[in-house]
Amino acid sequence: MSKKISKEEYYLKIAQTVGIKSNCLMVGHGAIIVKDDQIISTGYVGSPRKTLDCAKLGYCIRRKKQVKSGTGYEMCRSVHAEMNAIINSARAGVSLLGADMFLSASKRDKEDFKLVNAYPCVLCKKMIINAGINRFIGNDEKGEIKVYQVSDWVKDWETLEDLENDKDQYFIDYNKK
Repeated sequence: MSKKISKEEYYLKIAQTVGIKSNCLMVGHGAIIVKDDQIISTGYVGSPRKTLDCAKLGYCIRRKKQVKSGTGYEMCRSVHAEMNAIINSARAGVSLLGADMFLSASKRDKEDFKLVNAYPCVLCKKMIINAGINRFIGNDEKGEIKVYQVSDWVKDWETLEDLENDKDQYFIDYNKK
């Protein structure tokens, strides 16, 4: 008989499947938002509705301009998975207060995906805080589960003058195999 997986593992596997829909050439991140043990929203990395995406363009403008990971988001054609999950919830009129967000993060490796640390960028962190989400749950590069209390981010930022000095930063080394 196989071992029963935890709820966190279950939801992260669903988020990982959502990430396969990503139309970004670089990453396959998928997010789901869960409230009262029910999935209320999903999101993946992709361009805004009805707009041209990088897959159709055939290149990533940020990689073409050699923009460092974790910076220059205004150049990116895509919306982050976390943002899309929050936006999709708003479109449906569903409150996120007290919900948990699960993010599975991976980078594209040829035709497959390789897990990387799932952690929100500063912009997504701000949205997660303001949406009233309680916990952020992600995977690391080995598939281990990492759980963050959003209230801890708020406490950290109460004394932080420069958000670039946040102790936890989103970064993917695209050159690392």
